[in-house]
Amino acid sequence: VFTEEDKYSLYSNLLFKYFLAEGVVCGHDLFVASAKEHPDSILKELPSPLLDDTHRNELREEATVVKAEDFQDSMKIAWRYQNLPKLEASPTTTTNLGHYYDVSKKMPPELLQSIKWQGFYLPEELSLQPKRKTCNMNTAYARLLKSIQRIIYQQGFDGSDPQKKQKNILRIGIQSLGSMLWGDDICSSATPQDIHSLTTFLYVLRGLLRKSLSACIITVPAHLIQNKAIMERVTNLSDTVVGLESFIGSERETNPLYKDYHGLVHVRQIPRLNSLICDVSDTKDLAFRLKRKLFTIERLHLPPDLSDTVSRTSKQDLAESAKLLSSGCGAMAMGKKHLDF
Repeated sequence: VFTEEDKYSLYSNLLFKYFLAEGVVCGHDLFVASAKEHPDSILKELPSPLLDDTHRNELREEATVVKAEDFQDSMKIAWRYQNLPKLEASPTTTTNLGHYYDVSKKMPPELLQSIKWQGFYLPEELSLQPKRKTCNMNTAYARLLKSIQRIIYQQGFDGSDPQKKQKNILRIGIQSLGSMLWGDDICSSATPQDIHSLTTFLYVLRGLLRKSLSACIITVPAHLIQNKAIMERVTNLSDTVVGLESFIGSERETNPLYKDYHGLVHVRQIPRLNSLICDVSDTKDLAFRLKRKLFTIERLHLPPDLSDTVSRTSKQDLAESAKLLSSGCGAMAMGKKHLDF
């Protein structure tokens, strides 16, 4: 999974920690790599899982309150919704995918002690040996790749070799790959010197993941990369690409059109199954909101026509967004209304 970081890396780090927290709850082995934050500190900040029905019901009640607020606005049906199919007010199934997490609490230390994990902190790794560039890849990427290879081959995650012990899954989390902290200059220049370092690393990593019992999430500050050709190559080397656009510091933060949300989710690419291209028509119009305990990804619902107190610019933005999102809202009439964590 490749995640394009939001401007301040607030929500992308949250999804990054959700991925690792799910591995802890499921008993998977973890490998955490970072150049700016020590892996031990990252694991201490994981959200606390809600494993009993009591706490799970608390989150559902909180989500119900949010839905009730939305229902008050939905009583006024806008003209642009009249010819669209009705959206389901609740999920079509009660099956729980994964686990719930409370973002207001940290994971208990005893849960972390029950799993095996290893960290890769770049400043410590560079202090062990002198810098050395190899095979069109900078030193940081080469050492990170070597560490991942060692864990996969020595700890029984190589899918090509018969395993004598019980099989498990390795969850790999790499934070802010491609930033200058990793010694890469793709964020500081439109024509970087190490233009092939990141793509070479991803190409080799993809091959490792294909033949091993492992899954990987990588966050990249895509908004800082000036060379768009690099982003196209990175997208082609990834199975799933998701971009997070936060409203913090932007005009949308105060725009009444987006008053119920904290940002947008852009699905750039999903895995291709038996086809040459992927279809993302059913994954448009996604937005996220962060409440007291609950982080939710749901379909973006345009509000009814705004009052006369709203500026003309906001109304024009509303009209333009209605034209762009109307097809997506119609296409997504089926399925779950939101994804909660």
